[in-house]
Amino acid sequence: MSLLRNFVTVGGATASSRVLGFVRDMFMAAALGTGVVADAFFVAFRFPNLFRRLFAEGAFNSAFVPLFARAYEERGHEEAKEFARDALSALLTTLLLVIGLAEILMPILMYVLAPGFSEDPEKFDLAVLLTRILFPYLALVSLLALYSGVLNARGKFAAAAFAPAMLNVVFIAALAWVILADYSETPDAGIILSVATVIGGVLQLAVVVWASARMGLPLWPRLPRLTPAVKRLVKLAIPGALAGGVTQINIVVGTIIASLAPGAVSFLYYADRIYQLPLGIVGVAVGVVLLPDLTRQLRTGHEDTAAHTQNRALEFAMALTLPAAIALLVLATPIVKVLFERGAFDAADSLATANALAAFAAGLPAFVLIKVFQPGFFAREDTRTPMWFAAIGMVVNVVLSLALFGPLEHVGIAIATSIAGWVNAGLLGFTLWRRGEFRIDDGLRRRVPLILLAAVLMGAVLWATRGIYTAWLFDPSPWLRYGGILGVVVGGIALFVLFVQLTGAVDFRKYLGALRNRRRRAT
Repeated sequence: MSLLRNFVTVGGATASSRVLGFVRDMFMAAALGTGVVADAFFVAFRFPNLFRRLFAEGAFNSAFVPLFARAYEERGHEEAKEFARDALSALLTTLLLVIGLAEILMPILMYVLAPGFSEDPEKFDLAVLLTRILFPYLALVSLLALYSGVLNARGKFAAAAFAPAMLNVVFIAALAWVILADYSETPDAGIILSVATVIGGVLQLAVVVWASARMGLPLWPRLPRLTPAVKRLVKLAIPGALAGGVTQINIVVGTIIASLAPGAVSFLYYADRIYQLPLGIVGVAVGVVLLPDLTRQLRTGHEDTAAHTQNRALEFAMALTLPAAIALLVLATPIVKVLFERGAFDAADSLATANALAAFAAGLPAFVLIKVFQPGFFAREDTRTPMWFAAIGMVVNVVLSLALFGPLEHVGIAIATSIAGWVNAGLLGFTLWRRGEFRIDDGLRRRVPLILLAAVLMGAVLWATRGIYTAWLFDPSPWLRYGGILGVVVGGIALFVLFVQLTGAVDFRKYLGALRNRRRRAT
């Protein structure tokens, strides 16, 4: 129950942030569209986010959390605090060096990240300027990841999960200003949003710094020390950075190739934002909660408990991801139209984005499975194996992106990313099984096929009845469109719940009965 409660806490907080993110992206589509400023800003925003995944989320989710948890369990509060301060100091020093070099070498780096922009000097120069403004965000959000790791390792998930919402609040305010001041589709809009990103990063970091101090772990940097613990952290973090950030790396590879076609970067960005909602709610929740739990269970020798935890995490992830993936495949076009088609974002942009979204949706279960399987390696302080699998996935992604970009343009990139995700997830799961570190129990073996069947039946009903609700979704009235998409989402959830009950995947009557009995005992 504790595992599920933590999943719900992180997933709920992530959901609130992602809903705000949708509001942000709706404003952004109206203000920027898919033109020169949009492409330049999205590349600028992608750059520090890539390094964030490498330096922070990938490295510290894979290496820092198990080492900090072990220090806390074996050597106590003060020793763990000293290790965290050393890690903070080493990370901050590295970040300052990287940011300084990047600011100086930004034009060269832009040729690497978006080579297609070189054919349009205006777009290239704007992308360089916006990235220079944005890049300090890397330090803020990387430190956020470290403080979040401290909180998560101690079983405190709420503050770190809610902090990203601060960025979206600032973004929405900045976009409202852009639209009201008539800066839409101008370079000034990109500059305003870049500054807003840095301000949002400051507020995010403040939330977790305050939460960590309240927990008795106020962390302040000092001169970096290369202690044995820090050396161990670096040794684990380097391969962990690649393994943990593989999805983002694949998206960046797609961005590099997409920069060769006008508008392709923007189409992929908007499609990525939609499928990131279920990936963020489910994948992030599972990855954040599962790693510290597995670390504690394996550290105390409870292998059976760890196996049960992995099975329930996979079951929970698939119960939410499979219906989401099928719904995105079936409803890609109406979802994009309702969310983004206004202002500078027209019907042709909706169709191009929807095609990419459908291709990403096919890989959604794989991206979540990666989040489920990787903690099984990281909790055992094995970051090298996921690194090699991530590298194989990247090779697959690059080869297929180059091969498919010609005939399918940006959709080929999305297909390549999904296939690479399935390759990575398959390698991770098979290796855990071969090592005897993951065994599918009877509950998982029985329920996942039934969950898949329920999701397919839900998708079939949504497809068969699309003629009934499509008119609402394409109506000129925004209230009818929003109400229509909300009704379809609620209806899809109701259908899935009905089918999982009918197929026997989940017996809701059993859980309701258990809940009633618990309440009776409580009274």
